[in-house]
Amino acid sequence: MSDMTLNIQQQVEEAFESKTSLNIIGGYTKSWYGRTPEGSSLKLSNHCGIINYQPSELIITVRAGTKLSEIASILDEHGQRLPFDPPYFGDTATIGGTVACGFSGPRRPYAGSCRDFVLGCTIINGRGEQMRFGGEVMKNVAGFDVSRVICGSMGTLGVLLDISLKVLPHRISEQTLTIEEGFSTAIQTMNHWASTPLPVTAMASDGERTYFRICGTPSAVENSRNQIGGEIFEEGLNLWKAIREHSLDFFDDSRPLYRLSLPQTAEHLQLGDSSDSDWFIGWGGAQRWLKSSHPLQEVQKLAELSGGHASMFKNGDREHVFAPLPPALMQLHKQLKKAFDPNGILNPGRMYRGL
Repeated sequence: MSDMTLNIQQQVEEAFESKTSLNIIGGYTKSWYGRTPEGSSLKLSNHCGIINYQPSELIITVRAGTKLSEIASILDEHGQRLPFDPPYFGDTATIGGTVACGFSGPRRPYAGSCRDFVLGCTIINGRGEQMRFGGEVMKNVAGFDVSRVICGSMGTLGVLLDISLKVLPHRISEQTLTIEEGFSTAIQTMNHWASTPLPVTAMASDGERTYFRICGTPSAVENSRNQIGGEIFEEGLNLWKAIREHSLDFFDDSRPLYRLSLPQTAEHLQLGDSSDSDWFIGWGGAQRWLKSSHPLQEVQKLAELSGGHASMFKNGDREHVFAPLPPALMQLHKQLKKAFDPNGILNPGRMYRGL
């Protein structure tokens, strides 16, 4: 066990004994996400580095404090990438924070989510015990896959020490196409092309244009271009990065930003006074971004009527962020929290009050 790991473990053990809350911090690029952090800082940014990388096996194992930029750099050397296209939201973003938040980028509906590529992880639970789940192969679990439960748990179940991830080869050829059309037509168009075998790896609409990213062999990209039509969008690489990093003008707004997860076929939604609501559609229709001063409860009700759910992503009241859980599911969350963190010291209340 390294000195850094031992130090982290000792801090958690002491917090467990004294019942002191800990606020787990990586690159500090996602502190705005979820409910307001509580507790003494437990910093992981120095717990970094590549533990094992096997390009031929498409596997990488890294410490949680390793920067996403460092991982991208070493993968680039071998023509590989993290398939779920994780957003950084800052230069110091770490893989631990990304996995803890469960964030994925524009490629998510077509390649898979962050959780889909987590093979295993090592954590320190709320008692200060080191635990390993999963491994470095795809089929390594029989029963409850804890390593994927950790993904998206926002540090409430354990302090991530290291993560094993599956990686994939880079694109051979890429092109972005654009068609001029409004939201309602865009949803129909995106669903049509999603049902075909064309190598579409991202689709989005800003209400004026629909954008398609095509990746594959040069011949497959050219064939897709001929079928989809539209115009070539020369700034495609910058566009998808801007969507991923929320650096588009759309996201530069002080109003609450809501994230709606809906069936990708759901019709374009309207919310009360439409003059106070602006939309952006990603993930081929499955993710809808809404800027609006309407309260979260109203947005959540709208999402539920369309078969989905909504959360307050940024800029709003942090007391209530995520969609309310049904009683049975909340009870399951509480049982997991109790099992992993009996004194409730790890990122308490970061997702829901009492967890």
